[in-house]
Amino acid sequence: MNEKEKTYMREALRLAKENVTTGKGGPFGAVIVKDGTIIARAANAVVRTNDPTAHGEIVAIRKACAKLGTFHLDDCELYTSCEPCPMCMGAIYWARIPRVYFAASGEDAHKAGFDDIAFYEQIALPYPEQKTEVKQILRDEASHIFDEWNNSQNKQGY
Repeated sequence: MNEKEKTYMREALRLAKENVTTGKGGPFGAVIVKDGTIIARAANAVVRTNDPTAHGEIVAIRKACAKLGTFHLDDCELYTSCEPCPMCMGAIYWARIPRVYFAASGEDAHKAGFDDIAFYEQIALPYPEQKTEVKQILRDEASHIFDEWNNSQNKQGY
């Protein structure tokens, strides 16, 4: 770990701590770096916005994409105060972020009362064994839409 990495991580940790001390949200902060410059900063905004998807990483990804005018961050790095939850890891993969650095572990978050570990366990199970009922319906009708997508002259892959 070099000094720049420590600096970026300390900024993510500062955001997390500030979020706690101001009462704005959970103890999670994230920064996205491109070419040695922080281009997006965010802290958890779940409670403040009534949005369960407003994790620090997600908010930072949204800000970085808006700033850069793209939906791929394949030339960026993400620094986050805690190991990303399954939702955030999904967003990281969709954004094509090639490097992620985290400080606290999922176990640390679990000890503080957060459900990350339980969610990882649930999504690893087959649908019939998960707590949330998941049923596939109208697959044939849906598959035709994918055929249209594949044949579309207007599609933009992501």
